Amino acid sequence: MALPATFNDFLGNGLAVEHLRTAIAAGRLPHSLILAGPSGAGKYTLALMLAMAVECERQPRDLWSNGQSLASFCGVCSNCVRIASAGNLEEQVELAVAAREELRETDKKETRVLVQPHPDVLIIPPDPPQLLIKLGQVRTLIQRSHYLPSEAPRKIFILTAANFMKEAANSLLKVLEEPPETVHIFILAENPGELLPTIRSRCATVRLGALPVDEIDQLLSDRRPEIAPQQRGLVARLAQGAAGKALGFDLAAYATARADALIFLRNAVADPDHTALFKMTETYRAGAEGQQKTAALLRALTLLLEDLLLLHAGTPELIRNTDLRTELERLGESLSFRWIELASRGLHQVQSGMRRNLLRNLSLDAFAGQLYTD
Repeated sequence: MALPATFNDFLGNGLAVEHLRTAIAAGRLPHSLILAGPSGAGKYTLALMLAMAVECERQPRDLWSNGQSLASFCGVCSNCVRIASAGNLEEQVELAVAAREELRETDKKETRVLVQPHPDVLIIPPDPPQLLIKLGQVRTLIQRSHYLPSEAPRKIFILTAANFMKEAANSLLKVLEEPPETVHIFILAENPGELLPTIRSRCATVRLGALPVDEIDQLLSDRRPEIAPQQRGLVARLAQGAAGKALGFDLAAYATARADALIFLRNAVADPDHTALFKMTETYRAGAEGQQKTAALLRALTLLLEDLLLLHAGTPELIRNTDLRTELERLGESLSFRWIELASRGLHQVQSGMRRNLLRNLSLDAFAGQLYTD
């Protein structure tokens, strides 16, 4: 994925971005920063752009409307080019995992997934297969933070998620309390509440808000004209205000995951068809493919439960699965607010279990049983 050529090409949240650029230009960028926002809001893209602005060899400046200086980046110097090379995070993680697989078995266990596009920029993603940021990764951050930058003005560490192992989160506190003068740490979080309060209190937080549906719709019209208008409107709502998510949205894959999610809801309002249910959950096996499939199912189920809540609240115009409105209204007549609340809690437990690497199909079967019992 290519990064935007300039900050002006970053979609949405202009005021937040301008404040960050002003802080960089004035040398006041916080040493510890949480970039919060929904998946696809551009947190990772913005983190890389901020890193480029800090490390750029040419240090170009723009002027804000009030005459204040705004940091920018040239995009062509050695530092910018190397940092931008990590734009496709998924690809970079796959390469790191593949490199780990080539190691001896004894070394694999001690090797953590890290992405380093530049000697002074280290990107730390959740480590597969548990998809948690682990102690070894944070120890590497702490160790390297004590060294001065070698080829750029600052050392920058980007933690791409808020899913920490307990020991890793506690260890991170040490460097957040007294960060070295030449270090900046960015933590990307969909839900900052997942972070320890002691971590949040030691970081400045910048929130990337959702874009309006009509802006997402127009963006899709401009960038993905192959999508039919009716489907475009659906994607604009399902993207939850995240431009990046909208541009990369796979509607066919979502429809497949949603079809499985609907089996849970339909079983809750009628005589349960255990055969169809178990046949479906049996396909959610171990491995990377099963992990992605489970994540897609849980996201679809989350959106359906939110739509049911919106219908109960008397705001049907806000639902996202607009093509299912009739069926959702019918389901909503049989499912109480209390049931939806319990289902949401159960779903959260399943998501927590996935991070602990529990058996997926058994977790989903147990979740379905709770829905029917309640």
